[in-house]
Parts: sequence; C-alpha cells; structure tokens
Amino acid sequence: MNHAAAPHRFLIPNLLGQMAFGLIAMTLSIPSMQEWGAIFGDDQATVQMTLSAYLVLFGTAQLIYGPLSDRYGRKRLLMLGLVLAGIGSALGALATSLPLLIAARALQGAGCAAGMVLGRAMVQDFFSGPQRTRVMAYTGMAMGLCPPLGTIVGGQIHVTLGWQGNFVLSTLLALLMLLAAWRGLPVRAARSHEPQSHWLREMLAAYGQLLRAPVFLGYIGVIGMSTAVFYVFLGGAPIVLGSYGVGPDGIGWYIAVIPLAYIVGNYATSHLIHRLGEAITMSIGQGLALAGIGLLLWLSLIGIHTPLAFSLPLMLLGVGHGFIMPPSLAGTVSVLPALAGAAAAVAGLLQQMTGAVGGLVVGLVPHEGATNLGWMLLGFTLLAIVMQLFLRRAQAAECN
Repeated sequence: MNHAAAPHRFLIPNLLGQMAFGLIAMTLSIPSMQEWGAIFGDDQATVQMTLSAYLVLFGTAQLIYGPLSDRYGRKRLLMLGLVLAGIGSALGALATSLPLLIAARALQGAGCAAGMVLGRAMVQDFFSGPQRTRVMAYTGMAMGLCPPLGTIVGGQIHVTLGWQGNFVLSTLLALLMLLAAWRGLPVRAARSHEPQSHWLREMLAAYGQLLRAPVFLGYIGVIGMSTAVFYVFLGGAPIVLGSYGVGPDGIGWYIAVIPLAYIVGNYATSHLIHRLGEAITMSIGQGLALAGIGLLLWLSLIGIHTPLAFSLPLMLLGVGHGFIMPPSLAGTVSVLPALAGAAAAVAGLLQQMTGAVGGLVVGLVPHEGATNLGWMLLGFTLLAIVMQLFLRRAQAAECN
C-alpha cells in the first residue's frame, strides 16, 4: 500500500543515507588502490580485483534482496545487508593480504547492495505520483555527490591515518545506518503469499513477470543506455584529458563538473516534474544531452582541443541526465508495485552491467582528442532515445 506522505519527518534523509552508503563505501578506498600493490607485494591487475569484486556483488546481490523483500519485508532484509556490510568493512581493515582484502570487499559489496535496491523500493512503498519522482530526484542529487566526496575524504584519511582508516569509517557508517534503519524506518507489511510457494520459484516468477511488461523494459532500457553514457565518459575522460596534458592531480576537477551538473538537473527535476510531467521532462533531458555531445564534437572537429572544450559542453549532458534518471527510476518501481523490490533490483543490476559495457568499449579505439569519445557518447545517447520512444509507445498501447 502506498502512502502519499512520509510517515516520519526523517524518512527521506534516512532513505537517502541508505542508498548513498554503498557508493560511499565503494569510493572511500579508491585512492588507496594505487599503493596496495606495493603494500601487499602484488601486481596492479590483482589490486583492481578489489573493486571488481565489490561491483560484481553490489550488482548481483540486488537480484536477491529485491524479490525477497517483496515477500519478507524491506526492513529486515536491509538490516541484514547492513550487518554484512559492517562485517565486510571490519574484515577489510584487518586484512593482511590482497586475497583477504578482495574477499572482504566482496562481502562489503554484497551487504551494501541492500541499501541501494531496498531504498528505491521503499520510495515506491511510501510515496506516490510526482512526489515519488521528486524523492528520486533527491536521490540523484545525493548519488552525484557520493563519488567525489568519497574519493576526497578517502584520500585524506589514507594520508593521515592509513588505508585501514577508510574501512574503519565504513564500519562505523554501517553501524550508523543500521541504527537509523532500526529506529527510523517504518515496517511495510510483507506481501501475502502461498506457504507452499518456494522463495526461489517466486523470485524467478517475479522477474519473468517484469520482463514481460513492455513499459518496464522501456524504463530500464532508458536507464541502462543512459548509465552506459556516463561510464563511457568516466572511462574515457582520463585518457582524453591526458592527451591534453592534464595530469592525475587535475583530472578529478574536470570530471567533477559532470556529476555536479547532474545534481543541478536533479534539483530542477524535483521542482518541474509536477508541472511538466514525465514525458516532457525526459524529452528535455535527452535534448540537453544531445546538445552537449553535439557541442563537444563540433569543438573537437574544428580543432579546439582543450580541457575546457571537453568538459564544459558535457555539463549539458550532466544536467540532461538529471532530467532523465529520476522519472525513469521512479517508473521502474511503479509499473508493478507489488514487485517493487524485484524491479529495483533489475534496474540496479542493469546499471552495473551496462556501465561495465560502456567502460569496456572505451578501450576499443584510441582517444587522442575527444572526437572518438564523442561519437561513443552520441551512439549510446541515441540508443537511450530509441528506448524512450519504445517506452512512450508501450505506455500508449497500455492506455488503449
């Protein structure tokens, strides 16, 4: 049952904290990765597995939390995940070898996945209509802050306290989020089910039902392709900026403008969605994304190869995605409200998978300048537009 208003005044900050925790835990230790090879006497490829292990479990575990929460309730699954995240973080601080650290990061990712997927599902549970999209916009603003905030704080902790300090902080944050979930989140009654229905059979049935819903496929298609655009940018930006003479100490400042622009877009969406509606809001976002990428390509093709000519046009892309993602994420969990947990899980996994594909294709071509990266950004953006057109057609067919 949905509720139009939050049952507790701190519900929205609580949900934002639960969803943001996973990204913070993921990025806190990224600055330490460049030294783990020397610390543990291993190669950089093995060091990269610490992040890969986190991401793989962070994505796949959402497929389990989501449908189980539809059956057994959100709060208890969320608290279980936070316990796992706290244990994984503590084990990370105590790790004496890279294999142990990889295992700790995997457990940490499996636990943190609960906050991301169940936080989204709870937005469906406790909010409705434009208010739900507005909360998703607040979520996007928080998500945009997490990567730069996590890496900046993590780097300072690494320098002052050592790399273990970031895992200690993650452990403390897990305990704080556990307390916030226990005391501050209302309990939503679990969906009634047949006692003889096995949880695995029910989970697979839930995913089958979602994948047969064209509107749901349209929403996750838009989310997936838009996420791929962002990961293409993240994967290619350091290479392009390096070709312009920007060193490691300066890359972050040019990359940060895109997440900050994304926050601006989310903020605008939270105020405009009531008046414009979902379709117009998302269309404006796609238009801004195309304009930013088109300007980037034009500047590159006429021979203007500077860091600002690369990053400033993509601010339009960031703002545009801030218009696209909140209504898309809200839509995924509203197609079949009884399966909101499973829907959020599919959306979360798809973001990880398409993001990985987007990052992978960057390495297929050279990036001396921004032209090749611009064409890649354009290609995935056009696919996102195609999926948005498919979504509108599916919605129209459903209304007829």
